[in-house]
Amino acid sequence: MVREKDVCWEYCDKMDGNKVRCKFCLKVLNGGISRLKFHLSRLPRKGVHPCTKVRDEVTDRVKAIISMKEEGKEVSVVKKQRLVETKSPGIVSNTKVHIPSPESTPPVVKLLTGCTAIRPQSSLDAERCIAEFFFENKLDFSVAHSPSYQLMLEALGGAGFRGPSPEALRTTWLQKLKSEVMLQIKEIEKDWATSGCTIIADTWTDLKSRALINFFVSSPLGTFFHKSVDASTYFKNSKCLYDLFDSIIQDFGPENVVQVITDSSLNYVSVGNHIMQNYNTIFWSTCASHCLNLILEDFSKIDWVNRCILQAQSITRFIYNHTWVLDLMRKFTGGQQLVRSGITRSTSNFLTLQSMLRHKSRLKHMFNSPEYSSSPYANRPHSISCMDILDDSELWRAVEEIAAVSEPLLKVLRDVSGGKPAIGSIYESMTRAKESIRTYYIMDEGKCKTFLDIVDRRWQNQFHSPLHAAAAYLNPSIQYNPEVKFLGIIKEQFLTVLDKLLPMPELRHDITEQIYIFRKAQGMFGSNLAREARNTTSPGMWWEQYGDSAPGLQRVAVRILSQVCSTCTFERNWSAIQQIHSEKRNRLDKETLSDLLFVHYNLKLGSKGKVADMDPIILDDIDMTSDWVEETENPNPTQWLDRFSSALDGGDLNTRQFSTTSIFNSNDHIFGL
Repeated sequence: MVREKDVCWEYCDKMDGNKVRCKFCLKVLNGGISRLKFHLSRLPRKGVHPCTKVRDEVTDRVKAIISMKEEGKEVSVVKKQRLVETKSPGIVSNTKVHIPSPESTPPVVKLLTGCTAIRPQSSLDAERCIAEFFFENKLDFSVAHSPSYQLMLEALGGAGFRGPSPEALRTTWLQKLKSEVMLQIKEIEKDWATSGCTIIADTWTDLKSRALINFFVSSPLGTFFHKSVDASTYFKNSKCLYDLFDSIIQDFGPENVVQVITDSSLNYVSVGNHIMQNYNTIFWSTCASHCLNLILEDFSKIDWVNRCILQAQSITRFIYNHTWVLDLMRKFTGGQQLVRSGITRSTSNFLTLQSMLRHKSRLKHMFNSPEYSSSPYANRPHSISCMDILDDSELWRAVEEIAAVSEPLLKVLRDVSGGKPAIGSIYESMTRAKESIRTYYIMDEGKCKTFLDIVDRRWQNQFHSPLHAAAAYLNPSIQYNPEVKFLGIIKEQFLTVLDKLLPMPELRHDITEQIYIFRKAQGMFGSNLAREARNTTSPGMWWEQYGDSAPGLQRVAVRILSQVCSTCTFERNWSAIQQIHSEKRNRLDKETLSDLLFVHYNLKLGSKGKVADMDPIILDDIDMTSDWVEETENPNPTQWLDRFSSALDGGDLNTRQFSTTSIFNSNDHIFGL
C-alpha cells in the first residue's frame, strides 16, 4: 500500500529487496523511496549521489515534498515541547527563560508565549528592534509620539515600557545602526581578495527628469548599498561620468573590482570603453535583467501580442474596479490574485497573461455562475464584452502561444535577478531560451524569426559580454556536459578574457597546461567529490574547493564565477532619494537623510536575502496604478474588440497582423517601479 501513497514512486522502478531504479539516470539505489527522494532533489544528504539527468521541475517538486515532511516533524517536536512547558511552567529545557504567570502577562504576550517568538532580553534589545522597524519601513519618526503606538508598546513590554524617542531614532540609533552596517561591509570586503566584487550602477530618471544613480557593490558574501548620486548636470558629459565611476572604483580598490554593471544607456558606452582601457582587469557589462526586460517589451510591441494584452486588461480592469466582482473572483480562484505585478511593466504583462491562462476555466465559471448572472453587473456592456473575450477560443490559443514563448525568458530573468552569482549560467540559459522558441515555432519559420531577431538584437548588440562566455567555459556543469555544443564557439572569448586578467608573463606560467588539466578532468578535477559536485555546487565554490591542480586558473575562475550579472531587484525609495537631492534642504538635513537611506537600503537588502523561496521578479503587492487595474477615463470596451474580430476574419491565428500602434512608446521607462 505504501507504493500507492507516495507520489515519488512514479519516478522509479521497484526492484528486488529494498532497491529502486531511477527512471532518469537508471541508477539503482539501496534504501527505497526515501533515498530516491534525496537522489532526485540533488540535496547533499544521506550520502546519496545526486541525479544528473532529472528535470528541474521534478527536483523542485521532490524538494517541496521533503520540506513538507521535515516541517511536519518540527511541528510534532514543538507540540511535545509545549506539553513539557505546560507541565513545568517557568523553565524551558536548560535555557532558563522565565515565563510569567498568566495573570501578569499582557494579552498580546500570552499569544506570543505559545509561538516561537521570544521576548527581548533587555529594553535595549527592544529599542533596537523598534529602531530597525522604523528604518527598514521608512516610518516617520513622529510616529513615536502617537498614543496608540505607546499603548501597543506597553501591551508588548509591560506597563511603563517606552520605545526610543524621535530624537533618539534620528541621532543615537541611526548612527549606531550605520556603524554596524559599515562593520558588516568591512567583513564582506575581506573576501574580495579571493572573490572580487561587482559595482552596480542603477540609473533612473525622476519626475523632474533628474538622472539619479544608486551605487551598489555585490559579492558572494552579500550586496550592499554604497550611495546615491544626482548626475543630472553632467549625465551627457562622458568625462564627468568617467570621473564619477573612477571615484567609485577607487573607493573599493581597482584590484578588487571585476566588473561594473550598468543599463544599456548610450551615455555609458564611451565611459565603459575608457574604464576598460585604463583598468585592464575590469570589465564593463550591461545589466542582464534590464536587457531581458527590453526583450519582453519588444515582444509586447508585436501587434497581435499587443492585442491580446489589451483584451486581457479589459477583463482585469472590470474585475478589479468592482469590489463585489473582485470578491467573487477570489472565491472562484481560491483566494488567488489574477493580476501579477512584476518588477517592470513588461514583466507584469506576461506574468498576468500566464495567470489568466491558469484561471481561464475558473473565470468562465464565475461569469456563468447563477450568483453572477443574477447580479446587477451581468448586463453591463463591459461585463458582456468580458464574457465574449472569455469565449473567444482564438484569443486563448494566442495567449497560450505568448505564454509558451515568454516563459523561457522569464525563467532566465528569475535566474539572474535573485542576487546570486549567475554569470556562469547566463550564456547557457540564453542559448536554451532561444532553442525553446525555435522548437516551439518549428512549423512557423516567420514567427520564429520575428521573436529570435528580437532576442538576438538585444543579446548580441547590448547584453552579451566576453565575460559571460568565459564564465560559461569555466562552469563545470557546462564544461563536462557532453550535450553542450557551444564550447568551441566561446573558447576564443575565454582566452581573450584570460589574457586580460593575466597580463603579466609570470601570471600566465603553465596556464596552458592548467587549462588542459581542467578540460580533461585530471588531478583534483577528476576526484569523485569534484565529479559529484559539478551540478550541485555553485561554480565559484566548486573551483575554490577543487581547483588546486590549476592554481593560476583557479584564481581567475573564482573571481569570474563569483559575480552577479544583474542589478538587484528591490523597491526604489523614490521619496527618500528625492529628499536627499533636494536643493531646499540644509547640509545637516542632507547628511541625515543620506544616512537614513544608507541604513534603510542595507536593512532591506539584508532582510530580502533571508527569504529563500521569494520569486525575485514578482512584487508582493499589486500595483493598483498599472494598466491591468486602473481604468481609463472614457473606456470603450467594445471598440477594440470589434476591430480585433474584423481582423480575424481575414486570416488565422498564425498569420494575423494588425496595424495599430503599440501600447508602449519611446518615453516609457523600463524600470518605472
